[in-house]
Amino acid sequence: MASVSWMAVMLLLITCRESMHCDGLTVDPPDDLVISELGQFGRLQISWSPPAGQINETECSHLYQLEYFNSYSDSWSAIRTFKRTYTAQFDLMKDVRVRVYTLLRGPCTNDTLIKSSSYTEVVQKPPSTGVGTPVQDFVCVYHNMKYVECNWGRSPKLPANSQQHLYFWHKELEQAEECPTYVKTGETRSGCNFTESSLPEFTDINFCVNGSSQEGPLKPAFLSLQIQNQVKPGTTEKLDLRTDPDAQLDLRWNSPAGRVPAHCLEWEVEHNQEGPDGKIASQQIVTNQKSLKLPSIHDTQRNCFRVRSKLSKYCANKGFWSEWSPQTCQPENREVASKPWDIVPVYVYIAFAILAILVLSLCVGAVLKVRSLRDVKKPDALLANLFARSSVVTVTDA
Repeated sequence: MASVSWMAVMLLLITCRESMHCDGLTVDPPDDLVISELGQFGRLQISWSPPAGQINETECSHLYQLEYFNSYSDSWSAIRTFKRTYTAQFDLMKDVRVRVYTLLRGPCTNDTLIKSSSYTEVVQKPPSTGVGTPVQDFVCVYHNMKYVECNWGRSPKLPANSQQHLYFWHKELEQAEECPTYVKTGETRSGCNFTESSLPEFTDINFCVNGSSQEGPLKPAFLSLQIQNQVKPGTTEKLDLRTDPDAQLDLRWNSPAGRVPAHCLEWEVEHNQEGPDGKIASQQIVTNQKSLKLPSIHDTQRNCFRVRSKLSKYCANKGFWSEWSPQTCQPENREVASKPWDIVPVYVYIAFAILAILVLSLCVGAVLKVRSLRDVKKPDALLANLFARSSVVTVTDA
């Protein structure tokens, strides 16, 4: 019986500790939950006030549990704080969802943590005002970790006379700045080049692409990224392909010049194998090494290689493949199989050509001879007629 009573007491204590109230003490959720835009294109400030019914609870300290939906990870994030403000990064193109609880702990609760049974919540919708639709296919590339260039596609629903603007912000800036150098397609802005304006790595960089037209402001687009996840390495310029004494292909290459750490690169090797019949078999090989060996080869096959690289998952969350290197082959030139008529000696072709010229000459000569004979016969016939007439005249006179 004693053991059963002890277990009952423990269960009661656990139930009391995990419940929202103990000994009749309850706590209300915070008041005046507000989401404020700071002009930083997604960096929002969340603020609230203590619950009115608990202000006089001086024996206990108020703690707050803030929960907000992180649309980048598609999950809820939660923090506990004694403060009544918090700043977080949000995707303004999606719903901003925030809720906050009140927590109470201290002598008034027998050091039991009490949580409000309900919460205060705010849901902020994406901007719906503006002309047309936001920009499409927005992408930023950190070219060989030298400079960043962002590009976007123009929506077909935008007015023809509209002009777009790009603004950006990160924590090293006091306020948002406009694109230093626009990229244009004709007279239309289609990108921004940050060659002369360095952007920090491992920092959220927030972008806003908006614009104006004669019909009114354009619908804005908001995006956020970190440039170390946008790296496109340089192109590998040269491959070294050799054949080992054991008839194995030995392929080697160097990392592209630039700031990209060599140990961060992973490589894709494209191997094209061409048979004597001209058919090509292709395969892709992914490796972390800057060399590759293939088993023994056949003399009748031609092997060609090219490589490209990108940052591995150990150095960045994502990235872009570099351009393909120039292709190198073994053997360098493909030997074209001789066709049956290619083995005919050259003098046979010369004999045929001479014979054709002779036949053509005889034909031309025959045609000219026939024409000349026709021209000779015509004067002879005319003289004969004249001679016959003159003879008739002479006999009559006699």
